Amino acid sequence: MLEVVTLGETMVMMNPEETGDLKYIYNYKKQLGGAESNFAIGLNRLDHQVGWISKLGADPHGEYVKSFIQGEGVDVSQVKSIDDAPTGLFFKERRELGESKVYYYRHDSAASRMEPTDLSEEYLAQAKYLHLTGITPALSESCYQTILKAIEIAQENDVKISLDPNLRLKLWSKERMREVMLELFKEADIVLPGIEEGEILLGTDEPSEIAQQVLDLGVEIVVVKLGAEGALVVTEDTSEKVAGYPVERVVDPIGAGDGFAAGFIAGQLKGYDLVESTKLANAVGAFATTVIGDVEGLPTMEQIKVFTGQKNGIDR
Repeated sequence: MLEVVTLGETMVMMNPEETGDLKYIYNYKKQLGGAESNFAIGLNRLDHQVGWISKLGADPHGEYVKSFIQGEGVDVSQVKSIDDAPTGLFFKERRELGESKVYYYRHDSAASRMEPTDLSEEYLAQAKYLHLTGITPALSESCYQTILKAIEIAQENDVKISLDPNLRLKLWSKERMREVMLELFKEADIVLPGIEEGEILLGTDEPSEIAQQVLDLGVEIVVVKLGAEGALVVTEDTSEKVAGYPVERVVDPIGAGDGFAAGFIAGQLKGYDLVESTKLANAVGAFATTVIGDVEGLPTMEQIKVFTGQKNGIDR
């Protein structure tokens, strides 16, 4: 029995072995990246059963992606391989100063061909949560319609919906992004925006204002990510800022937000209250920044207990 189902694109990621302009980089490590599969793997490592729905190209890259995610314990029984579109690819550019950049080669990829008929109501209905991001509806109109169908199925079967905006400005216009995301907010039970996402979508970078505007759309729980400072978790009746966990050196910040989402949903599944769930989210997000790669740094519950001082680690 799956506790959570998510859907979206996962691509092969070419991760440079050095920092600097890609024009001068020649050596890469092949990894994978996709917000929803990052989330699924993160949640599985926190001891929860997750299913991931997608489409992949019938090519070696697709075989690699599916095999890797399945090997991490995520159910991939609903993933389809197709012959007439490739698995997506992207290159990461890592810099010593400033944010990492990504360059996508995903236009008309297999995942962009997802459509509502790819969804099984029986499969979705067994879950307690459906987790979505703002990436999938940006891939194509058929992907957007697939998201709407997934929401419809979830609501008809009392499956709660969590939504991480995960905005990708390279995929669609700001105007279309705002229109779609604000509509999706109205359908969600839990929304997990960051400060920058709040500014883009809602016109404010003030955490409490972001939270209130999202609540006003009918959302039950809003968790505003504050980076190193932690997060603000808000409902109609409560508001609590939860401190983050310091990291001496951030190696790779990409994937931290997906880890945060996995941590929060894991906390809810474990029966934690909102503050404890947010503490777990903060810890997972912080831990994920300490390793190169989108999923390689996502921790187990054992690692989290050591990281947060709940348990002493034994190294020798």
